[in-house]
Amino acid sequence: MNLPVRATSATPTGDDAELVQAYLNHVTVEKRLAERTVVLYTLDLQRLTAHATEVRVGLREVQNAHIRRWIAQMHSAGRSARGIALILSGWRGFYVWLGRQGLMGHNPVQDVRAPKAGKPLPKALGVDEAVQLATHVEEADHPALEARDACITELLYGCGLRIGELVGLDVAASGHARGWIDAQGGEAHVLGKGSKRRSVPVGQAALAALARWVEQRKVWAGTDAALFIGSRGQRLTPQHIRVRLKRRSRLAGLATPLHPHMLRHSFASHVLQSSGDLRAVQELLGHASISTTQVYTRLDFQHLAKVYDAAHPRAHAKGKPSKG
Repeated sequence: MNLPVRATSATPTGDDAELVQAYLNHVTVEKRLAERTVVLYTLDLQRLTAHATEVRVGLREVQNAHIRRWIAQMHSAGRSARGIALILSGWRGFYVWLGRQGLMGHNPVQDVRAPKAGKPLPKALGVDEAVQLATHVEEADHPALEARDACITELLYGCGLRIGELVGLDVAASGHARGWIDAQGGEAHVLGKGSKRRSVPVGQAALAALARWVEQRKVWAGTDAALFIGSRGQRLTPQHIRVRLKRRSRLAGLATPLHPHMLRHSFASHVLQSSGDLRAVQELLGHASISTTQVYTRLDFQHLAKVYDAAHPRAHAKGKPSKG
């Protein structure tokens, strides 16, 4: 986008268009901003001028209330919080410059902030994707490798364990064990954040995968008490598990790049969708505060909204429903 630039530092005294052009000259010639930045400033000021024209005020007559109203309109129209913040930054710079030129006695953008960006939802697999991953069987070079990776997948998704809790599991309970699985009782005992212990149920699928792995583990077993070991008998690291899970998800045909915490999010989301019991999900995840767990209610609503849009006959009805 080519911008007409006049190399002048004279104070403008004319209409809005002259004010805007003088400011663009300033940021281009004197501040030497990049061309792309100047283009964005130009678009911001075009937007500001359009809003001011709609309410029939000049740019120097814009008040704080005007700015707040326009920000609310952009937010309602779906513009992101980050996008609004960038626009505000452009407007703020313009009015700061007008003030330095002695053309404004106040800055209407003063103390106006963009809406807070919504907290991003944790990424979670759909139920079908999670089952697809859990039931995937890989043609591994060694049966122990497949048994181990399948067991890791089942425990992360079936119990909602953190990766640190998973790698801390030992084969059996002991005075030094950070965690272990009581196969007979169907419970995993883990050491979570803040050195807090908790117990979580282990489902039949995970117990079956565990039994297969424990049998195969004997091939690699060394002196390490770790439940999950590599071919040299040493405890697996979180990084090793991340690499193996990413590979397994790709071979299982998942489109979403997988990381261990995504399986924990999937566990929480799917349990909440089925039970609606937020307090139980908090206990299963080992969250100290239920406010941390409440993010999964947003995942649950997102799921419900998708189901509604896909299935309800009135979801896409045009206009308002008639009164009977």
